[in-house]
Amino acid sequence: MDKIEKLQQIIDSSEYIVFFGGAGVSTESGIPDFRSQDGLYNLKYKYPPETIISASFFHSKTEEFYEFYKDKMIYTQAKPNAAHIKLAELEEAGKVKAVITQNIDGLHQMAGSKAVYELHGSVLRNYCTKCRTFYDVDYIMTHDGVPRCEKCGAVIKPDVVLYEESLDERTLEGSVEQIRRADTMIVGGTSLNVYPAAGLLRYFKGKHLVLINRSTTPYDDWAELIINENIGEVFSKIRVK
Repeated sequence: MDKIEKLQQIIDSSEYIVFFGGAGVSTESGIPDFRSQDGLYNLKYKYPPETIISASFFHSKTEEFYEFYKDKMIYTQAKPNAAHIKLAELEEAGKVKAVITQNIDGLHQMAGSKAVYELHGSVLRNYCTKCRTFYDVDYIMTHDGVPRCEKCGAVIKPDVVLYEESLDERTLEGSVEQIRRADTMIVGGTSLNVYPAAGLLRYFKGKHLVLINRSTTPYDDWAELIINENIGEVFSKIRVK
């Protein structure tokens, strides 16, 4: 039996699948991976990207933060790929119960997934730092310099977890609960090196652990099935029954 057939068999026999995904899920939609050779971490800027997308940098050098953020973190033209679409179809069929994502692009919801836990937030949501008024991504992109609240004039901040910030507790607790309930966990497009997100796998006590990633991960020894291919290509071959 080849690996795609094995994955199909696992999906068909499962009743509670939880999907956990990282940057590799969105690279096939044209959004670069942070840590790939041509990803954000290897671009040359006045400051390292991990410094720019930190909370202290946002507060101290807000204009430079937004210059980088709007240029390199927002991809409004990106569309869901085969992985996003198939996961939404599997949710509709009652197989996938939750999608837990490290991505901030909103593509899972765009594809139709409803039970999505966004560990690192979303570029699609932005809030005034003072009065908490909501602003969409178009408001951010169409304002030069630092976007400010129309009501009170305070700086608007993306609803994205920056370096030095903690993950949202409710999102984290919900993710842990879903993983604990899962009989199958499919992990895709992530190196599983970013904590605390990668540590969530420790809560999985189900039957099948599947890893779909182009490179090896620290959890390979735990997995029943490892597929080292692009996740969109893999999911495009899966049938929803």
